[in-house]
Amino acid sequence: MDKRYRLRIVDELLAGKLEAQGAVLIEGPKACGKTTTAMQIAKSILRMDNPEQMQQNLRMAQLNPSRLLAGNTPRLIDEWQLAPKLWDAIRYEIDNRGESGQFILTGSAVPPDTKEIFHSGTGRFARLLMRPMSLYESGESTGDVCLKTLFAGNVQLDGESQLSIDDLAFLACRGGWPQAVGKSREASLSQAFDYVDGVIRSDINRADGIQKDTERVRKILRSLARNQGGQVANAVIASDIALNGKPADGDTVKKYCDALAMIFVTEDMSAWNPNLRSKAAIRTKDTRYFVDPSIAAASLGLGPEDLLNDLNTFGFIFESLAIRDLRVYAQSLDGTVYHYRDNTGLECDAVIHRRNGSYGLIEIKLGGEKFVEEGALNLLRLKRKIDTTKMKEPAFLMVLTGTGQYPYKREDGVLVIPIGCLKN
Repeated sequence: MDKRYRLRIVDELLAGKLEAQGAVLIEGPKACGKTTTAMQIAKSILRMDNPEQMQQNLRMAQLNPSRLLAGNTPRLIDEWQLAPKLWDAIRYEIDNRGESGQFILTGSAVPPDTKEIFHSGTGRFARLLMRPMSLYESGESTGDVCLKTLFAGNVQLDGESQLSIDDLAFLACRGGWPQAVGKSREASLSQAFDYVDGVIRSDINRADGIQKDTERVRKILRSLARNQGGQVANAVIASDIALNGKPADGDTVKKYCDALAMIFVTEDMSAWNPNLRSKAAIRTKDTRYFVDPSIAAASLGLGPEDLLNDLNTFGFIFESLAIRDLRVYAQSLDGTVYHYRDNTGLECDAVIHRRNGSYGLIEIKLGGEKFVEEGALNLLRLKRKIDTTKMKEPAFLMVLTGTGQYPYKREDGVLVIPIGCLKN
């Protein structure tokens, strides 16, 4: 392993999946570190997008794909989606070899054309979604409070966050991109703007091979940034971007939003559907989020000082940062992050629900005693609604904050934890 490599939470997940299956497909946004992470364990590498060999590789993938698969294992096939035919060739090779841990596939987009893929890969391939770095992975969280420990019932909190509100504003705009971590302030902040510019000009077109209107992409990104954390219909976004530009319709917006999801720029959140004591109707629409808060900030043209001067917008951007971190942490615990909203107006920003049925309820607040109190009351209201004769009681209730130095437990049992001391 490269001594300069920053350890990632998915490192252990990747090793485990390689032990269980013949191949692992690592998916995620461009520049989140998929290839670098895979290289730490791979014994040979094929880069499908290498300009000097790309055309030759693509021809070989059509004529004799098994030739590309020869090499020490695990063999890394980087940007495999450029030659979808490799999927079935790898599946066949796994069956032929009869061994686990043979291949790692990485890709920053779902293949636009799956007609050449005839087998689902079930029983041969494991999938692993990789996101930008959490604050713990990038070294900004002390990791004094462990989610796994909270799920185990240990809520004896101790620790300290080192992050000021100025730090948080910077980290939200910098994002969790590995290439941005450790660079000068100016260089690290430019990463997200360059990323968004790349999405607008070219990356979104790779999703389905269809050329997009760059100005429309820019406006949709801005609209999504303004509406992240909300359950906003495509028709609303279409109306939003039509105000100062070309007319748009919901179907067109859907195609653009689908393309953004295919290249992992956006990652919407599903609704949590618990057993309730009451007859409240649960809102089931997905909540809109970018995969990293820096995409929202850059799409709106905002820097750290802008967030500090507009705490309302900062609050939404911080929520996106917190959701990113919670997703990274939950993944290592066999958990998924959901949201909760019902027709009485009760909301819960994040619910980590694990495969074993345990779950934790989390409200996200940038800071301030008034907002912490509001979040805690929401959590207690939701807890009372849950029918614990049909499902477990929540493992914990947490208000996850941006500001605040120390984690603590309130008299009502709600945990108040600064994001700067949380880890998986």
